[in-house]
Amino acid sequence: MRTRLRHRQLAALTATLAVALGSAACSLEDSGDSDAVRVVVGYQSKTINTVTAGTLLRAEGQFEKRLAEVTERTGQKYAVEWQDYDTGAPITTGMVAGKIDIGSMGDYPLLINGSRAGAEEKTRTEMLSVAGSSPRGSLNMVVVPPDSPAATIADLRGKSISASVGSAGHGTLVQALDRAGIDPTTGVQMQNQQPQVGASALESGKVDALAQFVAWPGLLVFQDKARLLYDGAQLGVPTLHGVVARSAYAQENPDVVAAFLRAQLDSAASLTRDPLAAAERVAKNSGLPAEVVYLYNGPGGTDFNPAIKSNLVEALHNDVPYLKSIGSFPHEIDLDTFVDPGPLQETFASAGVDYSEAVSRNSNASVIRGTDPVCGVEVDPATAGEIWLRGRERTQPAADPTCLLRAIEQARRQGKEVRAAYISDPQLGTRWFADKAVWLREGNRYVAFTTSDSAQQYRATHPGAADVTYEQALTEVAS
Repeated sequence: MRTRLRHRQLAALTATLAVALGSAACSLEDSGDSDAVRVVVGYQSKTINTVTAGTLLRAEGQFEKRLAEVTERTGQKYAVEWQDYDTGAPITTGMVAGKIDIGSMGDYPLLINGSRAGAEEKTRTEMLSVAGSSPRGSLNMVVVPPDSPAATIADLRGKSISASVGSAGHGTLVQALDRAGIDPTTGVQMQNQQPQVGASALESGKVDALAQFVAWPGLLVFQDKARLLYDGAQLGVPTLHGVVARSAYAQENPDVVAAFLRAQLDSAASLTRDPLAAAERVAKNSGLPAEVVYLYNGPGGTDFNPAIKSNLVEALHNDVPYLKSIGSFPHEIDLDTFVDPGPLQETFASAGVDYSEAVSRNSNASVIRGTDPVCGVEVDPATAGEIWLRGRERTQPAADPTCLLRAIEQARRQGKEVRAAYISDPQLGTRWFADKAVWLREGNRYVAFTTSDSAQQYRATHPGAADVTYEQALTEVAS
């Protein structure tokens, strides 16, 4: 059974590869070659957690390169068609209808995909790899208008909230409300909307909050259209996005599946090697600001390790009750069958990479390194931040939030423009914009947090910490 599943997953993986290489490969209709194996890949260009299986993969042509190797070896030609969506739901619909072969989506949509597709053997799907993950859940957030009086998730009781029901962002919202003692079905007014519709509703005042997956919360905050109210990392529950393929397609086209997985490894390595260049490339191909993309795919952001870890599979198991409660889980699935690391393990082996090391790795492979030029010390990835100056091809490391403030103040005095500056919340580990963070002063040092909640938790064990605004902190470090 395992061997058969591996062959099917390898086929699906190659199929995804063909799709990702859409920029270099043409569609079946365009190729004019009726002997070409058609591969349709569904992806979400604005969902940063899936870029190594979507936007970046397509932009770099990694999938096409791997498929070309298959063609050279076997003589079989491939035609890739990329289809871009805002959420995972339409990708699942396309896969059940047999019109999409490989797709990438968040954890809740992945489970819904497996449940809906599992109704019949001919429509069954399989999870092939992890696209991006967060050990604590920071891939989903809740934002409110900048002038909202809400300080915590509890303040949303009775309010109108936009979310894509059944999405990972909605799942985080439901869990957060439940922990705050608010019934997610009766305690708030839930508006089921696509991300861009919800963003417009928030900006126009038609809803009081928006719960979504990245990059929407960061984008709205970056544009000064929202303020972060709730960081999904406060749940402490792993979240992930993954790659899924139609089992029948994977079984018929194992080379496509293998090529796709190998291309995903290539793309992940490329992003880890030069995250800033990857951010620029994703920004160009998604329409998102590069500063927002880099927030998530920069060092210490989303973990793009494709390995299927046991804690991530456990998180999927724990998500099932919620999906059943909202009626989004029509058919039971066997996660031991739906999620099979076999094809990915074989891909790692063929690439000469240790899969067991990837599975056991608990830290992000991409971290901030180097010497802080302002404070003159080697940075510690656990406390380090980054500054991105206009016109610079590389970011500048900062040893800690205090050193980062000094560097920004120095840049301003020298007439240099700061495109973006990033900090890491010491409580939650979430990477965030320095100028949008909640700041505290503790003696002669400064600490930055994603939300007021996180800052309050820190203050509980650091009674000497006092509130300070970002601009006030910059003025103080200059004196």
